Amino acid sequence: MRKRAAALCGAAVVMAGTFTAVPAEASAPGTTDSVHSAKLTWKDCATETYPTLQCASLKVPLDHRRPQGRQITLALSRVPHTAKTHQGPLLVNPGGPGGSGLTLAGFVASALPKEVAAQYDVIGFDPRGVGASKPALDCRPGHFDPVRPNSPPASPAVEKANLDRARSFAAACGKKYGDLLPYISTTSAVRDMDAIRRALGAERINYFGYSYGTYLGAVYARFFPERVRRLVLDSVVDPTDVWYEANLNQDLAFNDRHRAFLAWVARYDTAYRLGTDPERVEAKWYAMRSALAKRPAGGTVGASELEDTFIPGGYYNGYWPSLAEAFAAYVNDKNPEPLVRAYEDFGAVDASGDNGYSVYTSVQCRDADWPRDRRRWREDNWAVYEKAPFMTWNNAWYNAPCAFWPTASLRPVNVANGKLPPVLLFQATGDAATPYEGAVTAHRLLARSSLVVEEGGGNHGITLSGNACLDEHLAAYLTDGTVPRGYGTADAVCEALPDPKPAAAEGAPKKAGPGASKGSTLHGLLGFRG
Repeated sequence: MRKRAAALCGAAVVMAGTFTAVPAEASAPGTTDSVHSAKLTWKDCATETYPTLQCASLKVPLDHRRPQGRQITLALSRVPHTAKTHQGPLLVNPGGPGGSGLTLAGFVASALPKEVAAQYDVIGFDPRGVGASKPALDCRPGHFDPVRPNSPPASPAVEKANLDRARSFAAACGKKYGDLLPYISTTSAVRDMDAIRRALGAERINYFGYSYGTYLGAVYARFFPERVRRLVLDSVVDPTDVWYEANLNQDLAFNDRHRAFLAWVARYDTAYRLGTDPERVEAKWYAMRSALAKRPAGGTVGASELEDTFIPGGYYNGYWPSLAEAFAAYVNDKNPEPLVRAYEDFGAVDASGDNGYSVYTSVQCRDADWPRDRRRWREDNWAVYEKAPFMTWNNAWYNAPCAFWPTASLRPVNVANGKLPPVLLFQATGDAATPYEGAVTAHRLLARSSLVVEEGGGNHGITLSGNACLDEHLAAYLTDGTVPRGYGTADAVCEALPDPKPAAAEGAPKKAGPGASKGSTLHGLLGFRG
């Protein structure tokens, strides 16, 4: 996710537990039009990339059951409509939880067909605790500073070191934000969204969410079905799998995606000189990992940091050429510098990443029950690691603060919904962060939804990334509500875009990675782990 927050996106997962249609705190006062809502004052906050972007702030109750109590501030952004036909606000969310949505509004408005974007006020927002919203959480600055302990707890000392880190992070969150943590959750965030709706003066909203943002949208629709006009969910979280077990399922999917990357490297042996047999290339990658565990590259890239660096390749194959070059330079040329640069580009956590991770843990640990017995974590993760060694323990420690979280957990929301207008879902069959089966489940639970599948695709976040077939369905829906209707699991199928070529190949971009294409622009904005 970070780029790590971006890299580790959809992760997490869930505790299969008892579901409730509306948790007790969900139906609280402060969610109706009868509550006074201040009008928004929009100011110019244009950037070179997004010259029409405007910004505003909105005060909302920390506890929506007590609308006159303590207030917090949400940061909003807007690209206003320009067409005579106005279809209202289109709220956008990049996922996470913990992803900032301010810039995403500019991206969506610029990436949609002009005639479609012109009909909407595209609204971005930083959810409570995130980015420019106040207060913004940062539980333990530098929590991911290198070099961290090795991920697999192969010895009691390594296990203790990782457990101590997780426990310390949870304790720091409780000490700094004990008064806030009970209200950092998906259910609080959806009531904030309804406050945004009221402040915009809209009877209904349109919504477009990626990754965790699909769960956020589905929960909003469960609480406020009459206030949903259009709903687009791209790369869909399994809403019945929040949040512990889903992480374990994700580990398996990421291992498959990492092996797809290694097979791609083997196909381009002339460029990378790592061999033509995917299994031998994989062996070299794990040998590199073992070497870095003993001697970190540049004093910063150990085994855990190597995992951080390559996990983003599981989200977006546009990063593959840069990752492969760093891999090859380290193995073939004994040159660690490209690997250090790749870590800085894809794996290193900056201040915004510390904030994103703080919100990520706060939301996911609050949203649903997590095992508190470390023996359960140990047994489950070692069992998955035997099948999927790439990300399993890295992901386990990423989520381990939930085993020590200082607040009680809520019950997951049953998002089953028969009261909505047509809903449009997008999903790649090989998505690792939100595996395909989750979209099928959401399709079943959301009556009148349509599922558009990218067959053979493995990226996470697939619309507005260069696939014209997918984007035509999106544009048609946002134009007049048209959705495809099929007879099988999928209502429409689009062919995936081809994998990238090595950066040195004829016709390939000179530099792959962040900023190299519209797809990489989007993936730099998404709030991964989820």
